Amino acid sequence: MSVLLQRLPSHGITNAVVAFGCAAMMGVALYMEHAMLLEPCPLCVMQRVMVISVGIVCLLAFIHGPRGPGLRLYGGVALICAVVGGGLSSRQLWLQSLPADQVPACGASLDYLMEVFPLTEVLAMVLSGDGTCAEVKWSLLGITIPGWTLLGFIGLGSVMTWQILRPLPKAS
Repeated sequence: MSVLLQRLPSHGITNAVVAFGCAAMMGVALYMEHAMLLEPCPLCVMQRVMVISVGIVCLLAFIHGPRGPGLRLYGGVALICAVVGGGLSSRQLWLQSLPADQVPACGASLDYLMEVFPLTEVLAMVLSGDGTCAEVKWSLLGITIPGWTLLGFIGLGSVMTWQILRPLPKAS
C-alpha cells in the first residue's frame, strides 16, 4: 500500500492538475459561447462561477503549498464548490426534463437582474430557473451541456474527496 501511495502525485501536483482542468472547462465554455454562439443561461453562468471557484481554490493551494490540515482545508473548500456546482447542474438537468407545459416562463437577463434586485433575490430567481435554462441547445452522445458539466463536477468532487482523505505527507 505504501508503495502505491509513493507513486501517487503529490497534493501540490494534484491541485495544479485540477486548476488546469478547470481552466480547460472554462475554455470549452467560452468556445461554446463565442465560437458556437451558444448564449449561457443564468444557471450556466452560476455553474461557470463554481468551476472557476474550484480552479482558484486549487491554484491557491498549489501556490501556497500548505502542510497538514491546510491541505484538507483547501480540499474541503474546493469540494464544497464542486458539490454546489453539481447541484446547479442537476437543477438544470431537471428543468430540461420537464414537459414543455411545465417549464417556467423565460425571465430577464442575469445582467438586468443583478442591476435591479439584491443578490439574495437574484440567487433565488436563478435557482428557480426559467425557460432559457430548460432549452437544450447542444448535446454530445445524447448528453446535454449541464450533463457534461455535472460529470465534470463529479470528477472534481472525487479528486477533492481523495485530496481530503489521502494520508498527509510526512514532515521532512
